[in-house]
Amino acid sequence: MISDITFGQFFPCNSVIHKTDPRIKFLLLIFIIVFIFLSKTVMTMALSLIFVVIIMIASKIPFSLYLKNLKAILPILIFTAIINSLYVKDGTLLFDWWIFSITTGGIYRAALMALRITLLIFVSASLTYTTTPNDLTDAIERLCFPLKFIGLGTMVHVLTMMMTIALRFIPTLIEETQKIINAQKARGADIESGGLLTKVKALAPILIPLIILSVRRAYDLAEAMECRCYNGGVGKQRMKQLKLHRRDIAVCVVSVFWAILIILSLVFGEVLCNAIY
Repeated sequence: MISDITFGQFFPCNSVIHKTDPRIKFLLLIFIIVFIFLSKTVMTMALSLIFVVIIMIASKIPFSLYLKNLKAILPILIFTAIINSLYVKDGTLLFDWWIFSITTGGIYRAALMALRITLLIFVSASLTYTTTPNDLTDAIERLCFPLKFIGLGTMVHVLTMMMTIALRFIPTLIEETQKIINAQKARGADIESGGLLTKVKALAPILIPLIILSVRRAYDLAEAMECRCYNGGVGKQRMKQLKLHRRDIAVCVVSVFWAILIILSLVFGEVLCNAIY
């Protein structure tokens, strides 16, 4: 399960999404997430699914990497679907036992929420797969540039630096966790079998070494930054300058066109429903 987590890793490739300005990609990520949450009908969710699939194809990242992230959160998807199917009482009753009842509205809401979470995972992964942590941090710092005029420039740099370090060390921590698990299995530790309480207790031999290694790595990183005279970004110069190109404008136009389709589907869908009923 640990090896299935690929979120936060960068995969170099020659694609349109890779070449798009990281500032545009970050803003479009927020833009797409908002409209995915606004999608509440079959038509709008179908449009969102098609658009996200187009992004995945354009990134030239293998679908298996996206599915690995989905496999890692599969228990959360199942739990969310079950809760929504039991909570919503609209529609035709399909199953009724004791305090549990399932309706067609509950099934629809469960499928909607599962698809929505899946699309959010895919579109977020497409950002980290196609953008290096340094470029992503640089983009966020550039977008937060107006905060420097009110004296928050140092805070913005510190926050973006923290995010860069966190993204950078996600794959490293996953790799170290897998090594610790393999080492414990070689010593005869039984991690996978048993009930829930037994599995929770088996996590202690894994978490304690992982925490110690993380703290040790943090100290090494702090010493390395001090040796390089890091002073919080004061007088920082950028080797790579971000510039907008025609492909960035084209990506924005396509995204806006998709958003217009979502809005039209919501408006005319509601008008059609009112006319029918």
